[in-house]
Amino acid sequence: MNELPSASPLLRELAARCVRYTYRKGRLLIAEGEPGDALYIILSGRLRAFSVDPAKDREITYGTYGPGEYVGEMSLDGGARSASVEAVQRTECALVSRATLTAFIGEHPAFAFELLAKVIGRARVATVTARQLALNDCYGRLRAVLESLAVPAPEGGRLIRSPPTHLALSQQIGCTRAMVTRLLNELERHGALERTLRDWRLQSALPQRW
Repeated sequence: MNELPSASPLLRELAARCVRYTYRKGRLLIAEGEPGDALYIILSGRLRAFSVDPAKDREITYGTYGPGEYVGEMSLDGGARSASVEAVQRTECALVSRATLTAFIGEHPAFAFELLAKVIGRARVATVTARQLALNDCYGRLRAVLESLAVPAPEGGRLIRSPPTHLALSQQIGCTRAMVTRLLNELERHGALERTLRDWRLQSALPQRW
């Protein structure tokens, strides 16, 4: 199998054994709270894992994942899905049932450690996200994301190329889109941020607090 060159040989072999499905942009593959016993290996496209609180009109994105990655591993213990997952764009996945995964691990015990490492990594990311939500206000979380996206510009300063939409930022930091728009407008008004259609320029160090 020549696909997924960045994936481990075992993951490529597992994907080759499974049925493939294609999902259109916006398709919900996993609904938080529902039972599930399968994982999805991404062959092409991108998936987003997220949670929604309709009562507060808030949404948080846990991560976006591309080819060679997989989602759904947290419910392989038979529990409810811990997050929802949707296709960010047209996406093809290999669907791995619990029975197929169990048989594969029986043949290749080393894959159990690979799967465990992925679960531990995701748990660590979730811990950092929870800490940021608990200790930072909306501006603090927005500032952290902007700083992580910025790269040095040849003419000085820092650039954010192909900046995310206000909606994507709001989903990532767990604030409303209106709050993100207001904060970005304030940063621009005070000269800390300059926005064009192609990129955003951070004119100076962003204020620690707003």
